Amino acid sequence: MPEYVILVHPSANRVYAASSPALLRAELAIFGAALSAELSGIEEVELGGVGYVRFTSSSALGEADLALLSNLSSLYALFELGDGVLRPVTVTPLAKADSDLLTILKYAGKTNESFTKLLLNVTLLATADPFSAKPKYLLDPLCGRGTTLNQAIMYGLHATGLDVDAKDFEAYEAFIKTWLRNKRVKHTADSGQLRRNKVRLGRRLDIEYALSKEDYKAGETRKLTYFQADTLTTDEVLRANSCDVIVTDAPYGVQHGSHREAGLQRSPRDLLAAAVPVWTRVLRPGGALGISWNTTVLPREELVEVLRKAGLDVREGGPWAEFTHRVDQAILRDLVVAVKPAS
Repeated sequence: MPEYVILVHPSANRVYAASSPALLRAELAIFGAALSAELSGIEEVELGGVGYVRFTSSSALGEADLALLSNLSSLYALFELGDGVLRPVTVTPLAKADSDLLTILKYAGKTNESFTKLLLNVTLLATADPFSAKPKYLLDPLCGRGTTLNQAIMYGLHATGLDVDAKDFEAYEAFIKTWLRNKRVKHTADSGQLRRNKVRLGRRLDIEYALSKEDYKAGETRKLTYFQADTLTTDEVLRANSCDVIVTDAPYGVQHGSHREAGLQRSPRDLLAAAVPVWTRVLRPGGALGISWNTTVLPREELVEVLRKAGLDVREGGPWAEFTHRVDQAILRDLVVAVKPAS
């Protein structure tokens, strides 16, 4: 059976780089369920003093399987291993835009771009036809300065974000408008007040764009929306069952999340207990919700219970339970994915 090795993408973040091989193993196992070939023997190996992730395939990887695996979050290069020789395998990642869309913005508390891609990947893989040609609708209801929104652009998805922080809204508006202009991307942009039933909820930014002139002329555009609003108003500003995936990095215990009713809520436990049912209402049946969070302030079993009470089916066991990793001394990050039943 063919053997392959993956060279892990180098990371500027030393702590995340140390975790990347283990995270890649778990992500690869979840990708494996969507492939026509069966993967086995996923492990870390060292070849010539360099670390790789090795796996065995039940048959040679075909074009469709390679297209899927090309999107692994930490994949830097893929090789077929035979007779002690590494033969490069061409990969075709689904990157619709230049990578600087993800890397230009630098700020304290920014989620690692590779981890954001991993979280989006495994959430998409919990849905039917995860990387279909028909663009899905993504929501990040705690979007901050838009790392998840930018990854959605990279994948050609429609994207909506909510965040209550006015400074984050203004920073993202300035960044994305400048990026689109500098890249000469055909687009329209409109911003203004966000109101529902004559009540001002915040502000909104609406962008419609196409990354090629041909797509723009043909009407093959994507929509990007940012609401500067309380995440607990998600079901007021979006239609029920309108999102295919919800992907968010929850507060780690030091950031805000919601201003509604009781004032500023700093507890991820309180925030998620209140927000998950709201988010679930805008998730379509068969859609998936992926959350990353700090397990030192909210045990996994408590978050799983919140998701189940909202009527979601949680993916558990096997590789789904192998994403815990250290961010710093106070943050032990994990992720959980849950699916809204189709009926």
